[in-house]
Amino acid sequence: MQATPGNQPENPPVLAVTGLARERRIAAGAGVEAIGAGGSPDRLRALLSGRAPPTCRAVISFGIAGGLDPTLRPGDVVVCTHLNADGRHPADPDLAHRLHARLSGLPGRVVAGGLAGSDVAVMAVADKAALHARTGALAVDMESHVAAAFAQRHAMPFGAIRVVCDPAERALPAFAATALTPEGEPDIRAVLAAVLSGRARIGDLIRLGRDSSVAFASLTRCRDRLGPGLGLS
Repeated sequence: MQATPGNQPENPPVLAVTGLARERRIAAGAGVEAIGAGGSPDRLRALLSGRAPPTCRAVISFGIAGGLDPTLRPGDVVVCTHLNADGRHPADPDLAHRLHARLSGLPGRVVAGGLAGSDVAVMAVADKAALHARTGALAVDMESHVAAAFAQRHAMPFGAIRVVCDPAERALPAFAATALTPEGEPDIRAVLAAVLSGRARIGDLIRLGRDSSVAFASLTRCRDRLGPGLGLS
């Protein structure tokens, strides 16, 4: 990448903010700098605060999410119009419109609406319902609110693309919140320990695996449709 005077890149990348390593690998590509922090909002904040002054053209939260709207199914795509996390933060309207237009026509549903950001995993059905009732958000994740705050601090456009994994009526197994390595890879030892101790049931693992496969297939289709720069090149 060539630099212009003032050491600013001529074609700055889009910063894709992810949680899981698989999300980061899907997001990476031409015109995209993908980062992640293993599903830890605090670790993500530290990673972003330690960066040099940003030279990216936009910040896009990219990955899977928990469904809050009971009409959404695994694989449905939410393009963020606003974020609810300690207040309401709008996404950049031009960016949201552009992302939604690029993704329209994909298999399944592509909807524009609110996301909720949370520092803790929202796993129980009752907690999902309460968050939906309080915010009206369609889905929840643990990175979008951190990405939005970073974009706001540096006066950059913010957007988010999140694909529903676990639907509103399905709880996540309790062990899922800790079954990740710091790099965002599945922690197989933690999963096996949860099974052996009875904290995880095989049926729950099968359902989670099925939902995850559908969600990641949809996320990959989104990435392919967006192309270089997540559609901003």
